[in-house]
Amino acid sequence: MNELALNLDTYPAYIYDLPGLENHVRTIRAAVGPTQLFYAAKANPDAEILRALAPHVDGIEVSSGGELAHVRKTLPDIPLAFGGPGKTPEELRLALTADRIHVESPNELRNLAALGPADILLRANLPLDTANAALAMSGPFGMDEDALNECARLLAGNPNLTLRGIHAHLASGLDARTMLDLAHQIAEWALPWLKAHEVEEPELNVGGGMAVDYTSPETLFDWETYATGLQSIPAKVRIEPGRAITAYHGWYVTDVLDVKTTRGETYVILRGGTHHLRTPVTKGHNQPFKVLTATGPTSPATLVGQLCTPKDVFARNVPVPPLNPGDVIAFTMAGAYAWNISHHDFLMHPKPTFHYLR
Repeated sequence: MNELALNLDTYPAYIYDLPGLENHVRTIRAAVGPTQLFYAAKANPDAEILRALAPHVDGIEVSSGGELAHVRKTLPDIPLAFGGPGKTPEELRLALTADRIHVESPNELRNLAALGPADILLRANLPLDTANAALAMSGPFGMDEDALNECARLLAGNPNLTLRGIHAHLASGLDARTMLDLAHQIAEWALPWLKAHEVEEPELNVGGGMAVDYTSPETLFDWETYATGLQSIPAKVRIEPGRAITAYHGWYVTDVLDVKTTRGETYVILRGGTHHLRTPVTKGHNQPFKVLTATGPTSPATLVGQLCTPKDVFARNVPVPPLNPGDVIAFTMAGAYAWNISHHDFLMHPKPTFHYLR
């Protein structure tokens, strides 16, 4: 990666390590065993990443008509699961081609019933403790018990729709043991409910949300503990990781434009900004990085971009060697929720280029 990063014609640039990504997903695939593994395209829908993952996953989870069309074009034959709140009528028609549709509300179910046959999971918003989560999926996501029961009544009179199971992605940023405990609590509610509604061979989709620690890039989610514990759930279990698959295999590489000291604090101004890599400002962390062209004794500095906002910060008060215009910095762990989640057109700076290690 370093050689490519130092020989780019222009900065900023994204570099994706496809062999490293494939090795990582092979390890996950081996660990999860019979548990179905779908990749959440929202984490990074780059076509080359999708192609690298395709041989190692059971399918792709999409959350919009645009994602569905993009994945279908890139991987025409791969199974899809379609989720997300606020599906439009046009998206519901597209969703009919998916392997599973995750229904978010009784109204969505009514709209879907008018369109044609579909295999569905009902998304449940259950009152379970997710206090340690980085992000709790409450509010508009899924349904409470009253709404789920309403859906069951609607399904009883509609032969077009086949209820296959429950989808319950309740939180993100949890470690393996916490996620496993949550999955078993979901199963304790969902499986009796599905049995009461005569669902044979029940399916349970517990989503993604596996913890990724940006302060400790070497700390990986314990896939074996998680997957082994899931195997005791008496249902067909599916997981949908995104960030935990791709985050570690992308870099955002850029160069120094200026170094300045203001009221005793040093700022390193980099080409680009959080309009290209929104992750650190969104999650409130320092993005891990490597200085590729400078060495020496370090001192604290704040790494910022070119945007006209004080929130355009990659990393605050971090140790760096003496830096000068032209020095190159590579931000690691930029393979998920980075370029695709960023506000690209703010100030209309040039977009990054994209490169692939093969």
